[in-house]
Parts: sequence; structure tokens; C-alpha cells
Amino acid sequence: MGDDYGQHSLEERIEIYRLHAAGISRRSIAVHLGRSASTISRELRRNSVKTKVWPGGYEPVRAQQLAQRRRRWDCCFKLERQPGLRDRVRDGLAMGWSPEQIAGRLAREHGRTLISHEAIYRFIYHRVAQKDYWHRLLPRAKHRRGRYARQGGSMVDIIKNRRSLRERPAQADDRASPGHWEADFMLFAQYGQSILVAHERTSRFTLIHRLQDRKAERTANHLADMLGSLAPAMRRTITFDNGPEFALHHKLAAQIDIQTFFCDVRAPWQKGGIENAIGRLRRNLPRKTNLDATDQAIIINALQRYNHTPRKCLDFQTPAEAFSRHQSHVALQT
Repeated sequence: MGDDYGQHSLEERIEIYRLHAAGISRRSIAVHLGRSASTISRELRRNSVKTKVWPGGYEPVRAQQLAQRRRRWDCCFKLERQPGLRDRVRDGLAMGWSPEQIAGRLAREHGRTLISHEAIYRFIYHRVAQKDYWHRLLPRAKHRRGRYARQGGSMVDIIKNRRSLRERPAQADDRASPGHWEADFMLFAQYGQSILVAHERTSRFTLIHRLQDRKAERTANHLADMLGSLAPAMRRTITFDNGPEFALHHKLAAQIDIQTFFCDVRAPWQKGGIENAIGRLRRNLPRKTNLDATDQAIIINALQRYNHTPRKCLDFQTPAEAFSRHQSHVALQT
């Protein structure tokens, strides 16, 4: 009643339902319909799943409707129509590449665009709905696209002496001049565990320190300790988000004579350097890490790997080399 690679018809599904309900084995149903046993097994399995609105079990009309819906969706995706291309994309994701890197690499190899990164993202998140979980292969494994909504208000109106990022000196924006920093906390799944991170924008050099808590006074004091030994030209400005842990920024400014600035509300991308740095540190210190059970040497090693990894944006110098070069240049000028 049709070859093994064709779609099931409604009549076939009715016959599958009748024979299955009569207790006939799946292999016998397959022989009766001229299909493989795996095809019958897959048909019964994927269309019998219990959902919020379905108690479970195979029903031919519903199975036909589900198949038609899948077909409409699948026809929208190039990766569904081209298994070879789909395998290349999946292999790239498995190696840790982003959809943009995969699409760019394929275009470079073939001299033309085979698929856009947006098409890859659309397919990935379509497969999430189909319970194939392709999103777990993405670098950040997010189960949906976009920024997650944040609840609650903002500290903007109650942070004393707060200055907007728009007031920051122009030389801090293009990363050409050293001495402009960003700071934030790297949070972990265990309640209360965090690491204070400071990131120099030009060299990408990063400093970290684990604190007992995120109280504002402790945060300001430790940032002063982390940056205070640097020459004034190497600590000109520092940029924060609007978290309460940075509310005493003016004390930091008084201690080490550094200008402090704040991002707009819910705009962490305005300090993208430290967001990127934290993302890279998470490769060795994932969010699930229990800092209380982690040797300090492991934390230090994660920082060393970050600061001693060549970066394309630094012409393949390491952040440590770039920072040292800037320090030497500043020393010669003084």
C-alpha cells in the first residue's frame, strides 16, 4: 500500500490503528502494509505522545493532522530539505562553532552563500519545538532567542553621583587609549557565590577576585585594591551596570582617583568587553561551579588561560602582552 519512503496516507493510519488496537504486532502490521517495522514503530511512537491537551495513545485523524503540520513547517527550512548541509551544520555546532561562523565558513569554502546564520538559528529553534534540542549545541545553549526579561525596578535614581556613559571621555569608546576599565560580577548557581571581574578595554586584560558577598562597600574597597597599584594613566575610567553593589562608586573614585560611569538601564551590551570576558571565563568556570569546593588554583588557572590566549582583535597578541606593552609605554612617558 505504498513504498517504504512515502508519507503515510490517512487510510494507512486507520489500518495501523485498527491492527494495533487488535493486538497485532508492529512487525506484522509492517508486513501487511508493505512497510518496515521501524517505520510503523516510529509512526506509533511520535504520534502517541501524551501532552497537556492529549491523554496519549494513537488516533489516526490526529496523527494525520500532526504529520501535515510537520510537513508545512519542514518545507520552510533548507536544512530539512538538504540532509548533507544539515549534517555539516550539526558537525560545526558540535565543534563549538556559532551559526555565524558556520555560515561564513561554508560561504568561504564554496565561494557563495549556502545558508545564512539566521536560517540556521530559525531551524535550531524550530527543532527545539520538535524536542530535538539542537539549541544545546549552541555556545550558550539558550533554549530561546533574545534577551531574557528582567523583573523589578532600577537603581538609577538612587545611586549617588551617578554619571551616564554618555559623559565618558570619547577616547574610552574606540579602545585606542589604555586605562579604561569595566567591572561586573560573575555569578554562580550556588546562592551568594560570585567573582568580581575588572576588564581593561584596550588590552582585554582581566583581573578577578572572589568576594564573600556583593555589598557595595566591600566591592568598592576591593576594586581599589585591584587597580590602586597601577599608574594613574592605566586607571582613568571604570564603567558599571546599575546594580546596588556599585552604589558606593564615589568612594572608589576618592580612593584611587578614577572616574566612574554607568550604563543605561538594562543595556549590558554597553560594557560588552566584560560581558565577553565573563563568557570566555565560563568555559573553565561554568555557572554550575561550586566555588566552595573548587581549589583556588583552578580559578587562577582559568584567569591565566584567558590572559595568555592570543586574540585576533589584538593582532594575535595575548591580553597580558598587550597590557604589559601599554604599561611600558606609559612608564617611558612619565
